[in-house]
Amino acid sequence: MDDPLAAPDNSYRWKTLDSDLNRVSRVESATMFVSRPLVGVGVSMVVILVAALAAGIVTSGGSVFVIVAAAFGAYMALNIGANDVANNMGPAVGANALSMVGAIAIAAICETAGALLAGGDVVSTISKGIVAPESFADPTGFMLSMMAALLAAAIWVNLATWIGAPVSTTHSVVGGVLGAGVAAAGFDAVSWPTMGAIAASWVISPVLGGLIAAALLSLVNFTIIYRDDRITAARTWVPVLIGVMTTAFTAYLAVKGLKKVIDIELFGVIAIAVPMGVLSALAARPLVRRQSRTLPNEEKSLNVLFRLPLVVSAALLSFAHGANDVANAVGPLAAIVSAEASGAVQGQVSIPLWVMLIGAAGISFGLVLFGPKLIRMVGNQITKLNPMRAYCVALSAAVTVIAASWLGLPVSSTHIAIGGIFGVGFYREWDAEQRARARNKTRQPAEKLAREERRRRKLVRRSHFMTIAAAWVITVPAAALLSAAASTLLFWVTT
Repeated sequence: MDDPLAAPDNSYRWKTLDSDLNRVSRVESATMFVSRPLVGVGVSMVVILVAALAAGIVTSGGSVFVIVAAAFGAYMALNIGANDVANNMGPAVGANALSMVGAIAIAAICETAGALLAGGDVVSTISKGIVAPESFADPTGFMLSMMAALLAAAIWVNLATWIGAPVSTTHSVVGGVLGAGVAAAGFDAVSWPTMGAIAASWVISPVLGGLIAAALLSLVNFTIIYRDDRITAARTWVPVLIGVMTTAFTAYLAVKGLKKVIDIELFGVIAIAVPMGVLSALAARPLVRRQSRTLPNEEKSLNVLFRLPLVVSAALLSFAHGANDVANAVGPLAAIVSAEASGAVQGQVSIPLWVMLIGAAGISFGLVLFGPKLIRMVGNQITKLNPMRAYCVALSAAVTVIAASWLGLPVSSTHIAIGGIFGVGFYREWDAEQRARARNKTRQPAEKLAREERRRRKLVRRSHFMTIAAAWVITVPAAALLSAAASTLLFWVTT
């Protein structure tokens, strides 16, 4: 006969084993959490190594300059994916219109497509005329300077991502070229009027993006949100907003895509974009009517109508970013390849397909491995976004970039997008204050909110505002100093 005390003893042993397994599981989870960043670093090193090997193979053995520059270019592209892409996808994720996985997948596909299908086939080797090509004594000195610019820009964007600040990768490259040019040829080689225009974009870009985003949110509020019958108003105005979005993006893509085939003028762009906008608005009307048929007359229910347009706008912004900014990032690499092949420094060079592939692949891997940190910060930690507010940010970015390019204003797409988020947040604060004052006029003294209480109800996180603004201001100087140091080191190593 079994011992009656055996069961409790066995039960105790099983409980002890369960407890031990739980401890092991917690240790394994902690180990995986700690090692996760190391996986990203390891994959990044593989991407950089593959880019260097590919450069050596494609260029028939290639020189050391081209191979090392390809590694630096891949490092820069990884950092663009980790930092810059968050500006396009962050609002959609913060508004819960897209999951993190969905946002990363859409951004990776659209960024790559933009880079390869509509990316710039010609780029200024000295990054928008900052340093005159004749300032460099020989092609070797030029290639070393461009390598230093690439490395410095990548290091600075990496540091900015680490501290959680979305910065302009184009400005980082500009600062890198500036520092390398000064180190190689002195201050007289720099076009200071060009640098002044770039510095002006630090103010123009976020202010313009913020004002347009605030104006769009104000339009949404007064035409839809503050109406007694919100659903009826939405059926009228949401298709109009979709039409405006289609017009803006069609204009941009017409300029980027058709310029390789024909020289299209402003009238031609309008003739293409406006009809597309009208057709999309007409097509959206039955869809909006069907979606809104069972919606209650509440502000929250209207978010459903903006979800799909927000996702489409985020995808188009990623495509536009891939078409526009990748060329700026791999421009120094293309310049090095051209100088190595021709033995001369040229003011304009074509970007080989393999160089664009390095840029596109690097952005995709950087986004997947490191992008979620900045996407969460942009989408959730600056101000609270819903699909309506996030749509205003995305539409503001598109409209501002198009308007600025036609007016010849130097703007940064990164600064515009982040400025749009701040513009939406600050407008909400101002609007809430105005509405609180209006309500106070009709309340009894005991029911009124004190001015101090109203001031405490901030809708924008000031700490992020100061961190991002400081990072923007020091991007060009920081990248320039890093580039000058890297240039000096590279010249010392090779002599």
